[in-house]
Amino acid sequence: GESMLKTMSETEGVETLPSGVRVHMLEKAANENQRPTAASAIKLHYHGTLPDGTVFDSSLGNEEPMSLAVGQLIPGFKEGLLKLHEGDTAMIGIPSELAYGEEGSVDGRVPGGAAIFFKVQLIEVLSAGIGGGPSLLGADGKKLTKNDSPGLLGADGKPL
Repeated sequence: GESMLKTMSETEGVETLPSGVRVHMLEKAANENQRPTAASAIKLHYHGTLPDGTVFDSSLGNEEPMSLAVGQLIPGFKEGLLKLHEGDTAMIGIPSELAYGEEGSVDGRVPGGAAIFFKVQLIEVLSAGIGGGPSLLGADGKKLTKNDSPGLLGADGKPL
């Protein structure tokens, strides 16, 4: 695992954070959208593997992306996610001490001392994001998109 992290560090475009977490941006969003904070709820697809390629967790088989609270994630995953913007796809390499440590995961799928790797597509920052442009919210509190009716009513009470 450590040798894979070292190789990852030597790959062009990989940022090695002071903690040892590696972030390799695979697809950058078209513009600087919101970034999550430790207090954010996010929607994402992810695929977690061990150094030998064994998949230990993945949302790719699900119809819907996962919604998670960033603050509840293991330290290295959280640290890597905080570098991403909405719409980015990245590979995050996490040293054992910022993953599941010497104990491994409770369910036994990640052995003790293992570095782990996540391919992540950050689909949406649901709450507590920073940066990006302002968002308009509809009467239901959901973000309006270009295709949505603005929900504005005229003096006669009919949609504009």
